[in-house]
Amino acid sequence: MKSLKKLLVLILAGIMLTACGKTENKKVEEEKDKPMEKVSFLLDWDPNVNHAGLYVAMDKGFFAEEGIEVEVNQPPANGAEALVASGKADFGVSFQDTIAPAFASEKPLPVTAVAAIINHNTSGIVSIKDKNITRPKDMENHNHSTWGLPIEQAILKQVVEDDGGDFSKVKLIPGDVTNTLAAIQGKDIDTVWIFYPVDGVRAEMENVPINYFAFKDINKTFDYYTPILIANNDFLKNKEDLAKRFMRAFSKGYEYAAKNPKEAAEILVKLNPELDKEYTIKAMDYIHDKYKDDAEYFGEINADRWNNFYSWLWENKLIDREIPKDFGFTNDFVNPEKLK
Repeated sequence: MKSLKKLLVLILAGIMLTACGKTENKKVEEEKDKPMEKVSFLLDWDPNVNHAGLYVAMDKGFFAEEGIEVEVNQPPANGAEALVASGKADFGVSFQDTIAPAFASEKPLPVTAVAAIINHNTSGIVSIKDKNITRPKDMENHNHSTWGLPIEQAILKQVVEDDGGDFSKVKLIPGDVTNTLAAIQGKDIDTVWIFYPVDGVRAEMENVPINYFAFKDINKTFDYYTPILIANNDFLKNKEDLAKRFMRAFSKGYEYAAKNPKEAAEILVKLNPELDKEYTIKAMDYIHDKYKDDAEYFGEINADRWNNFYSWLWENKLIDREIPKDFGFTNDFVNPEKLK
């Protein structure tokens, strides 16, 4: 009798395990049969190492694992912000400084910064070494190629004066330099505002002797976030689950790129064959540890840094309205605890 009972128990257990297995298999098949959800993404410029994590996530199947197909597009001439705000794109790459006027308007642009793509500002001033411009004060009695933007010129003025210089002695030359290294090696341009992962790395590759100082090292207020990932507010509200699944894959892509910079560079070039492979590998070697840097997790935006920069803009009358404290950003889509 005991043997019969044991046999019955084993048979019942086998039936239950088979049923469970069929249920799990059915769930997996159902997931496979689900159509991929599309998410549209706008770059800020041509593909570059700032976007490496996005392309890694695409290539490694991180988005596919979340049931997402990403459509990547180039931005219009006026940037990604307007299209993301209108809902014609779900996500886009922007910058804390350039988006400020849109946040300071009577009707703020309906977008939110959901991630810092690079944790610290990598921009600063470059010059050819033999001109001995090693600090902001040294810009006196030299010229500077300017985009003519009020925020840009106010930052320059602040760092020069903080260093004891006279900004009125810096000659501003309007123009958009397309080849920085050629410009500073010529006779017409002394200094240019650059992002080091672009022109600084190229200078290293081409053995061009330069001097460079970073804004974040001169004044902590200028350690603002550039670039940032923005998203459409209605998208975040109405498709929160999709947005969080996208951000899980996006963050995973950047975490992978940070740990595997050479492979990430190769993926970036594979998906964008017009890129210079040698430069891309060197630029990734420079930038990979700067995505997260000293943040608690990739994409985290520090409220104090965010608010301090916008307070400085308001105090210097560079925006029409004061941007409320903590306005325009959230960490809810990058904080691992919120993405579970």
